[in-house]
Amino acid sequence: QVRLVESGGASVQPGGALTLACVAAENTYTRHCLGWFRQTPGQEREGVATINTLGARTFYTVPVKGRFTLSLDNAKNTVYLQMTSLTPQDTAMYFCAAYPVYLSGHCSVQLSDYRYWGQGTQVNVSS
Repeated sequence: QVRLVESGGASVQPGGALTLACVAAENTYTRHCLGWFRQTPGQEREGVATINTLGARTFYTVPVKGRFTLSLDNAKNTVYLQMTSLTPQDTAMYFCAAYPVYLSGHCSVQLSDYRYWGQGTQVNVSS
């Protein structure tokens, strides 16, 4: 069963904007923490942002805070990551992940907490 499917990755110039989408199966969306992570070759996977579909509480890591914005479309079981003011440091494979929750608080950014992972979508920021 496919749980999460990312899309929207592309090449963009520095300072540009891009929106990624993660479509989740219904049983991987409602009452789940949905997280975005990114990874470059030879480096560890790092957290980007999270949102709890039970209450829509969001969390952003320091490198992207103020530039990236999460939003939910409950009718489509989709979470969007709107990225602005992109820099070459944002270049990475972006992954969507999820784990079930029963409270409406902040979501974890620890990789080990996430039960389901998508295949990733590539974002390249260069001139």
